[in-house]
Formats: sequence, C-alpha cells, structure tokens
Amino acid sequence: MKTLNRRDFGVDLGLALAAAVLLPATTARADDNMEVHIDNFVFQPAELKIKPGSTVTWTNRDDIPHTVVSAGKFRSKTLDTDDKFSFTFTNAGDYKYFCSLHPHMTGMIKVE
Repeated sequence: MKTLNRRDFGVDLGLALAAAVLLPATTARADDNMEVHIDNFVFQPAELKIKPGSTVTWTNRDDIPHTVVSAGKFRSKTLDTDDKFSFTFTNAGDYKYFCSLHPHMTGMIKVE
C-alpha cells in the first residue's frame, strides 16, 4: 500500500488551506454591525449570518427608491439614493425581507 503525501496532490497543502481561509464566503458574519448595499436591484450580500444584538444597515446605492420590509418584523421608509435604514436584531431566527416596490428583490438575515 502506498503512503500519500502532499506532493501526490500537485498542490501545496499550506497554500490550499490559506486560500480556503482567505476566499470570501457566500454569506457574511459579524458580531456587531453589518451593512447591506442595495445596488442594481439586488441586496448585497443576499444573506447575512449574525448574532443577537447585531445591527444591520441597508444603504440604497441605486438611482431609484427601494424599501426594506420583513413582514411583521420591520419596515423602512422609502429609501432614496444614499438613504440608510438600520435594524437591531435581538431575537434568534430567520428574517426574510424584500423591497415592497420591487418584490423580486429579496434577502435573508439569519440570527444565530
């Protein structure tokens, strides 16, 4: 039976591990304050994972108005270009949200 070592994989294991740590994840995570940008009819990032007590601030970078609405949880005023809306999440759970002016725009906050 042959013993495998890192040369058998054609990649330096240290470099592979470093790349895995440094590459951006598909979701963002923070403990205190997070930002979501509204740009080109998209909430970016589309999903955040945060801890209870964290505040999320949405900023409209589009040229047209948008809103941020989570049914029964929170609702922003209409946000013009560069307007912001913040909400502090105190309870664990999944918070789906959308733009009431453009309902195809959706996002998710996961409070863990």
